[in-house]
Amino acid sequence: MIFHRDYDQLALRGMGVDCIIGVLDHERVTPQPLRLDVVLHFDMRRAAHEGLIAHTVDYGRVLGELRFILVAARFLLLESAAEALAAWLLMPPSLDVPRPQVEEVEVTLAKPLALAGLAVPEITIRRRRSDFPPNLEVKPFGFVDVVFESPECGVYRERISPRTVLPTHVHHHLDEMELTLGDGLLLQGAPVAAGVAHEWPREHPHRWENPTDVEQSFLCVDRPKFIHTDEVEVDVAVGDLVRTRPETFFTGATVAVVR
Repeated sequence: MIFHRDYDQLALRGMGVDCIIGVLDHERVTPQPLRLDVVLHFDMRRAAHEGLIAHTVDYGRVLGELRFILVAARFLLLESAAEALAAWLLMPPSLDVPRPQVEEVEVTLAKPLALAGLAVPEITIRRRRSDFPPNLEVKPFGFVDVVFESPECGVYRERISPRTVLPTHVHHHLDEMELTLGDGLLLQGAPVAAGVAHEWPREHPHRWENPTDVEQSFLCVDRPKFIHTDEVEVDVAVGDLVRTRPETFFTGATVAVVR
């Protein structure tokens, strides 16, 4: 692929992630290492002149977001994993997490141990923003951007409107893991920091609230992909809601106190 103009580029190379990936029986239960390289093409001039991280791509945050997707999704194929990561990197920025629009991206994924050292399988894909048309769902609580879907999983950005609640609900047929992106959300009635993820097994009630005046977002991975009839509201008092064990994905993120 020949890029249509000479954008500036940010490269993150040599990222290592241990995750479930592959089609063999042992690959579905035992994490294995992946090696990940990404190259992001975007305009860096405003950041250069104004000196604000909001005008460039925070590579510490990007590392956490990509690691979260790989860990949460448990992809069958490298091809699916690479496509999902590219789709996420090319998403338009949300109001709570300002950054420049990435125009083009290159994603390389390798499985160093897959062939017992005889060879290293590696794939590289190149995508433009135009390769991913907007796929937006309007919800009572705000909006859902459908980032990527395959039979085994779905990746979504959920955007909660100001002063709005995503009501307490459970899922009967899918498992869910969610990564907080904005800094203003309440989870289970208490503040949660950006970069902190929680996994929700089936039947575990959970609730989000945006008490701020700015749209707030989180990244959601469902296994299998989202089933619209499987989001069931339940009547549980906010004070009785509990969190699962948190996992921190952003460098420097702090884990909020869990009740």
